[in-house]
Amino acid sequence: MRLRSIIACVPLTACLLLLATAAIPAFAAEPAAASAALPTANPFNRLLKPPAKRNLPPAEDGIHDPTNDGTHALQSPAQGFLPLVKSNFGNQVDWVKSLDENRINPRNELADPTAEPFVFDLNIEREVKGSMPDVVYPHKQHTQWLDCANCHPDIFIPQKGANQISMAAILMGKQCGVCHGKVAFPVSECRKCHSKNKPPVAANAKP
Repeated sequence: MRLRSIIACVPLTACLLLLATAAIPAFAAEPAAASAALPTANPFNRLLKPPAKRNLPPAEDGIHDPTNDGTHALQSPAQGFLPLVKSNFGNQVDWVKSLDENRINPRNELADPTAEPFVFDLNIEREVKGSMPDVVYPHKQHTQWLDCANCHPDIFIPQKGANQISMAAILMGKQCGVCHGKVAFPVSECRKCHSKNKPPVAANAKP
């Protein structure tokens, strides 16, 4: 069985919450329809917390059962994160740099602690319309943590042109949003993915 470490990250920003839930008022006149539709929309919104409530002890995080004695034996994330490389987003940990500097050592196989990951060093570039920088998806940083089967083929079909990706779907917890905003840095950090600037447009170029 494959076991790749997926570390919980912190919430999207409030502005993204507003974008993702902009359609909710339309349900006001139909409370029955609203109650049926809302539970499947943005299931990761439980992570949308202000900075003061990030990295709380397990008994206070709203995820673990505070009545379970085992919950109180768990280490607080804030304490566990102290030796790791700091970041200004998510849960304030740069997991990629922490891994590169050997501050963490994810276990790759449940039954074999010596198993090494299959690291696939390939960048996928996706052109984005408009002036927004293009997306660069680095397989290397993902496969240092995850087995290929975590994403393929259930989330992404491993075939060029087979995946129509949109921010709307991501904000609804699909595609990249299956992890980002839940157990990886929030999609509010646009330039983490939109990292390839477009070439400058000539002044005399036609629109």
